[in-house]
Amino acid sequence: MAHTDSDLHVVLGSGPAGTALATELAHRGHPVRLVDRSASGPEIAGVERLKGDVSTPEGAAAAIHGAGVVHHCVNVAYQLQLDVMPRIQRAVLGAVEEAGARLVVLDTLYPYGHTHGEVMTEDTPWRATTLKGRMRARLDENYLAAHREGRASVVLGRSADFVGPGVLNSTLGAAVFPGALTGDEVLTMGDIDLPHSYTDIRAVAAGLATLGENPRGDGRVWHLPTASALTTREVLGMIEDRVGRPLKIVTLDEPRPFGPFDQVFMDAYAEMFYQHTEPQIMHSGAFEAAFGAAPVPMGDTLDDTLAWYRGLLARHA
Repeated sequence: MAHTDSDLHVVLGSGPAGTALATELAHRGHPVRLVDRSASGPEIAGVERLKGDVSTPEGAAAAIHGAGVVHHCVNVAYQLQLDVMPRIQRAVLGAVEEAGARLVVLDTLYPYGHTHGEVMTEDTPWRATTLKGRMRARLDENYLAAHREGRASVVLGRSADFVGPGVLNSTLGAAVFPGALTGDEVLTMGDIDLPHSYTDIRAVAAGLATLGENPRGDGRVWHLPTASALTTREVLGMIEDRVGRPLKIVTLDEPRPFGPFDQVFMDAYAEMFYQHTEPQIMHSGAFEAAFGAAPVPMGDTLDDTLAWYRGLLARHA
């Protein structure tokens, strides 16, 4: 396959992962373009913002024009994923193949499906049975096939549930930290005494940036650096220690609307609720050994996330 020699990194999607990644790449000295549907948001030093719709071939081609590395961090609302994510893949993968750019894809644990507590490594079989899990597995098969067939250089970085500064729409996000700081209710799901992996959003960004800089990692799936799994109750206890009060924990034992999660979201999320009724343990040792990386310790993650949410609450007071 022909490769461009451009040093421009283009990040598609300006959610927490895309924004953190663009910031990380700029800090590493790369020219960076951050693309989303509005090109809005705060200025990031060293990052050019561009408005674009990468769900169409024309939009994807325009978004990645001139790129040496493309980072696909686009996600859409749960109820739209089955229709929209395959369309985005076709557009982005086609544009990358035409441009000769490398492709780094932010991925999920969904393809593994039910693990019944088995520790997830890159060698864990893909046994998804849910609609979204099977869809993600098909997308990943397409990405890896493109690499095998020489159509594009592709690498996938998988993350557990996000946590960290700037993360809102996560089970360890806006449903937890504001209530912890104000004394209001804190929402959890399923069995909080099961171990559950959470990946610091800054480790997601650093891991994807490292994959973007290292073509030797191409052609496979990597687990991004993730701290050792704790039970969700243990994480909540660490938060209690930091805020100096017991948390008012509300636990949903089945999918239903509550707080920031409305009926539309919960209807679409219901098939994935198994992630809260069996252990979710992700191991990232392969990445750490290959690239000399380390996860962010959970204590540091919680300190920095609480500080970020304090600032958010103050700005909206």
